[in-house]
Amino acid sequence: MVKRKRSKTKKTTNSRLKKNKNKQWHAVPLKGSFMLTAILGLLISIYWVYPQNSNYGVTFIIIFGAMFIASMISMTKAPIINPMR
Repeated sequence: MVKRKRSKTKKTTNSRLKKNKNKQWHAVPLKGSFMLTAILGLLISIYWVYPQNSNYGVTFIIIFGAMFIASMISMTKAPIINPMR
């Protein structure tokens, strides 16, 4: 019988999985334009798209609402970045 060598890819993927398990979740800071887009998109979806077509209106409200919630989480949970002097 011929013995096969084990590939190194299994070890690297296992080590990557172990590293990812040790990391905790942290919020990423988002730009202010992301929140502005979410607010404007939400308002336009409520006042203009929803009366025209309720299916598209509800879909856009959900999408822009999720964007707004993500920006709020980012604003409150993200680490503070010191500006360069």
